[in-house]
Amino acid sequence: MNPCPSCRPRHAAGRIVRRLAALVLACGVATVWAAAPDAPTLAPAPPVPNTLQQRIAACVACHGEHGEGTPDSGFFPRLAGKPAGYLARQLTDFQRGLRKYAPMEYTVRGLDPAYLREIADYFSAQQVPYVRSKLPILPPAALTRGAQLVSEGDARRGIPACERCHGKQLTGVEPDIPGLVGLPYDYLSAQLGAWRTHTRATVAPDCMAHIAGRLDAADISAVAAWIASRELPADMHAQPAGSVDPPLRCGVLAGSQTGT
Repeated sequence: MNPCPSCRPRHAAGRIVRRLAALVLACGVATVWAAAPDAPTLAPAPPVPNTLQQRIAACVACHGEHGEGTPDSGFFPRLAGKPAGYLARQLTDFQRGLRKYAPMEYTVRGLDPAYLREIADYFSAQQVPYVRSKLPILPPAALTRGAQLVSEGDARRGIPACERCHGKQLTGVEPDIPGLVGLPYDYLSAQLGAWRTHTRATVAPDCMAHIAGRLDAADISAVAAWIASRELPADMHAQPAGSVDPPLRCGVLAGSQTGT
């Protein structure tokens, strides 16, 4: 419906006022913009230092400055003193998606093999004291079962003793087999569970997946608790290469011990 003839001048005047107001506002903004000083030029970001300490900064945030681990958390393991071949393999497994943990997968994405090996060599060379973590309260029968699996295995179920690969003192074997003694219960049980559920894997033949698949939940808890409660040996160094004869063929041992 068209406005009445007497209303048209008022509508026209209103449109003019609104247009003038918009024009004034636009001019004001333009004037302020023109009068504003030039935006400061941002200084270029300083170069990232090309040092080993810078390269391991992401590692020490969780694992400690020297790879001593964080026992209070129960989940960030010790890296210090582990065989360099083992550490390098884990970084590669995270990079390839064989071992699942998003922060680690992100951290190593895009790093070249020489870079990963440098990190592994650094932490392998660190010698710092061990700090024990808290232990769960388990019945004596569970610890007895854990001791049996670690030192004797369970032939009926095809489970070899942990000592057959990780050494009599569970300190590992150069250059590729990690030590277990001194690791937190939470970490040990979580990793055995990861092997069992295939959220942790490595190159075939994957002997740990084979073994963990034959452990039930009670076995995993018993093994982890017994290892975590074991007294630390006087010498925590990994045993020399060739000092164990693994009972299974393991892809990670190709070129060193290959098992039988």
